[in-house]
Amino acid sequence: MYTTEKTRVHLIRHGEVEGGPRYNGHNDVGLSPRGIEQYHQLKPRLDADRISACYTSDLTRTVRGGEILGPYLGVEPVKMPGLREIGCGVWQGMTVPEIQRTRPGEWEARMADLMGFRAPGGETINEVAARALPAMAEIVERHRGEEVLVIAHGGVNRIILMSALGAPLSSMFSIEQSYCCMNVIDYYADGNSVVKLLNG
Repeated sequence: MYTTEKTRVHLIRHGEVEGGPRYNGHNDVGLSPRGIEQYHQLKPRLDADRISACYTSDLTRTVRGGEILGPYLGVEPVKMPGLREIGCGVWQGMTVPEIQRTRPGEWEARMADLMGFRAPGGETINEVAARALPAMAEIVERHRGEEVLVIAHGGVNRIILMSALGAPLSSMFSIEQSYCCMNVIDYYADGNSVVKLLNG
């Protein structure tokens, strides 16, 4: 399809975390035993002879993945704070029912304006995109013609995938990102990108 040089990014979400589904954001939560096992189960799907680098956010749930997968791939994981999950401010650590019960009106405000909403003390989707997309562009440019592993978060992954697809950020919640899922994106030197695998 394209003949220019490409960078292939294997983009995964971190494994299952402790405490069940909630807005963790910048909270540095640990992985559940299942989450650790999910990283180990990814090994057969990653080619150590082809992947030349590994990047993670600076939060434990992705860093731990780098510690598990980096030695298997023979690479030293590099932390990139720009890949951090969306900052959720006062919502961090809360479940949706807790937010609805204790922060009246805020959940409704989020649903009415997904892109512009900011939980008190948190970030908007657009603000996350403004740091995550340049971080990804830096990785791609640094590894022209190579394959790399990037371990990030559900929200950040969706933003990266929307950008690769040329789709509006407002559609980001139309795609799933399961714990330890794999996405594959080819970034071509001419600026084109192709999503080869989504939520694998």
